[in-house]
Amino acid sequence: MSRVVQVEPLTTARALRGPFDYLAPEGAAVGMRLVVPFGRRDVPAVVTALAAGSAHDPVAVRRVVEPSLPAELVTLALWLADEYCTTPARALGLMLPPAGARAKTALWADAVESDDGEAPAARLSDPQRALLGSLPRFTGPDTAALRRLEARGLAALTRRVVRRAPLQVPVGAARARPPLTADQQAAVDRVVAASGGERLLLHGVTGSGKTEVYLRATEEALARGRSVIVLVPEIGLTAQIVARFTLRFGDTVAILHSQLSAGERFDEWERLRRGEARIGVGPRSAVFAPLAGLGLVIVDEEHDASYKQEGDPRYDARGVAQQRAAQADAVLLVGSATPRPESIQAIPRLRLPARVDGQALPPVRIVDMRAAPGILHPDVHTALMDARKAIVLLNRRGWSNFLTCGTCGRAWECPDCDVTLVLHRDRATMACHHCGHRERVPRQCPDCGGVSIARHGTGTERLADDLAATGADVFRLDADVRSGARVLAAFGTAERGILVGTQMVAKGHDFPDVDLGVVVDADSTLRFPDFRAEERTFALVTQLAGRAGRGRAGGRVLVQTMAPDAEALRFAAQHDSDAFLHAELARRRALRYPPFATLVRVACAAPESGAVLATAGAIAAGLREQDAPGVQVLGPASLFRLRGNERAQVVVKAVERHPGITLVRSVVDTIAAAGEHKGVNLSVDVDPQ
Repeated sequence: MSRVVQVEPLTTARALRGPFDYLAPEGAAVGMRLVVPFGRRDVPAVVTALAAGSAHDPVAVRRVVEPSLPAELVTLALWLADEYCTTPARALGLMLPPAGARAKTALWADAVESDDGEAPAARLSDPQRALLGSLPRFTGPDTAALRRLEARGLAALTRRVVRRAPLQVPVGAARARPPLTADQQAAVDRVVAASGGERLLLHGVTGSGKTEVYLRATEEALARGRSVIVLVPEIGLTAQIVARFTLRFGDTVAILHSQLSAGERFDEWERLRRGEARIGVGPRSAVFAPLAGLGLVIVDEEHDASYKQEGDPRYDARGVAQQRAAQADAVLLVGSATPRPESIQAIPRLRLPARVDGQALPPVRIVDMRAAPGILHPDVHTALMDARKAIVLLNRRGWSNFLTCGTCGRAWECPDCDVTLVLHRDRATMACHHCGHRERVPRQCPDCGGVSIARHGTGTERLADDLAATGADVFRLDADVRSGARVLAAFGTAERGILVGTQMVAKGHDFPDVDLGVVVDADSTLRFPDFRAEERTFALVTQLAGRAGRGRAGGRVLVQTMAPDAEALRFAAQHDSDAFLHAELARRRALRYPPFATLVRVACAAPESGAVLATAGAIAAGLREQDAPGVQVLGPASLFRLRGNERAQVVVKAVERHPGITLVRSVVDTIAAAGEHKGVNLSVDVDPQ
C-alpha cells in the first residue's frame, strides 16, 4: 500500500510547480480529490501519483472530497498542461465537476402491503386514504401526513437521489432511421473498421448526412460496450443534435454545457461517471466528460474557431479530443463541409460529395455593394420579401457599432478597453463586447453638451427591427438572445419567417424549408489582420449557403460584398472546397503558417505599460538568446488596452511543434519566477485563433 500521495494543489500561480507529497489517506488512488494544508491555508487538490515514500516529511491531508476524478482524466490534464503551456493545477480544474454542486435527494413514500398484497385495515380519514392511494411518489416539503402514515405502518419513507434533468427544446423535425446512401454506408463501414487510435475526417457537403454517419458509428460503438463523446462548436447547436441522438439512444445521452444550472451539470456529469449515460454531448468542455471505456470521439463542424478556449488554459478541444481518443485507444471522427487546412493535411479523408435528398447545392450569387446604398441591396431586400423562409447572416451584434457627438466628434469608448461601445437599443445601453462594461445611452454629450448623437453601422438587432417593420416574421439569434434553442424551434415551426443572426445561424442547422440564404457583409472577415481570414470567409459563406435549398423547392444564396473578386468568395460561390484548400495550403506553405509551422503567442498584461513592455522585451530577448533552429520570434508588439490592462505580445513561429512549445515554456517559466517582473500577468496561447 502506498504511504504517500503526490498531489497538485489547485492554485492559479504560474510560478508554483508541484506535485507535493502528503501522507496517503485510506483508499488513496490517482484522481482522488482532497483538501490539504498548503502554506497558511487549506486548498483543494487532486492526487496525480502514488509513492512508497518521500524525501520530505509529508503531513496528513485534511479530508477526502467526493466524487473523485477518473484516473484517465488526470493523465489527460497533465498532458494538456504540457501541450498548452499551462499549469497542472489549471488543467486539472477543467476536469472537475461543477463547484459547490452535489447530489439532490428527496423523500420517497411507498405503501406498505400485507402478506396477501392488501393494505392492512385501519381507520383512516378520507384525506389519508387519498394520500395512501397516491403512493408511490416523491414528497414535497410538508411530510407530516406521510410521517403519520409511516408511524402506523402504512407507508415507508426512504431518501433517494433525484435527477435534475436538463430541459430540452426540440429543434428541427424528428426523423426516423433513414436508409443510408452508398457514400454514407461506405463512410460508416470505414469508421467501424477503424483501429483504435485512428483518425478520420468526414468531408461532406452541407446536407450530405454527416449526422447520420455519426449516429450509425455511435450505434456500433455502444454495441461493442464502448462509450462516445460528441462535440459541437456552439451551445446553440446542442439542442438539434441532442434531439437527434436522444431520439435514437434515449436516456443514455447526457448533455454538458455552461448554460445548465450547476445542479443539472453535476447530475449529468455523475451519470456519465457512473456509466448510467454512455454518450456525452456538448461544446468544447464536453471533451472532458468522465466516461470510461471510450470508443469513439466525434467532433462536428471541426473547422469552427469556437473549439478554442479563450481563457487560460487556452486549449483547443480538437487537439484534446485527438489526445483523449489516442489515450483511450478510441477512434477520432471529425467532420465538416469546410475542413481546416490543418485537418486536410494530417487526417485521412472520407467523402460525402452529394446531398442525401439528391438536391443540388443552391446557386450562389455575389452581390456587388460598392455602389449600393444602405445595408441591404435592393435585389436582396426584394428576395427576402418573396422568400418563404430565409436565413440572414450579419456578423455584428447590437443596434449600431458606435455613437459619436455630431457637434464635437466625441466617440463613446469603454473606460477599460480601447474600443468603442456598441449600442443595444432593446436594453437601452451601450456595451463593450470585450469586458462587458455597460452604460446608459446618452441624451447629450458630456464634453460639449450637444444633443446631436449620431449612430454608425448596423448590427443584428437593428437589421431584425428593420425587416420586422416590413411585416415579416423575424427571429433573431445572437449572443444577446437568452434562449437560442427556443428561437430556432420557433423559426423551425413557423410557416414563413426570416432568421437574422451572427455566425451562429450558419452552423449546422437543418431546416428543409429554407429557400434563401443571405450574407450581408461577406468580406468583413477578409479585413481582419489574420492569416486565417481567407479560410474563415470561405467557411462562413459556404456554411451559410448550406442552410438553404434542402427541401424540394430548392433555394438560392445572395452574398453581399465590397470585394466581389475575392478568391475566397469566388470558391465559396462555386462550392469548390477542394480548389480553395489547394490554394490555401500552397499559400501557407510559402509563408510558413500552420500546418507547416506552429504558432505560440505569449501575452503580457498589467496596468502600467512600462512594466508590460519590459516583460515582453525580456521574453523576446530570452527566446532569441536560445537561437533555436527553425524558430522565428516576432515582436514584442503592443496590443489595445483590455479590461484596464495595458498589453503586449510576442509570437513564436516554430517549424517543429514540440521543441517550439518547450522553448516558450522554459523562457516564460523563468520570467514568471523572476521578481523584477512580478505583477505582470503572463499567458501562453498555443495555436492562437
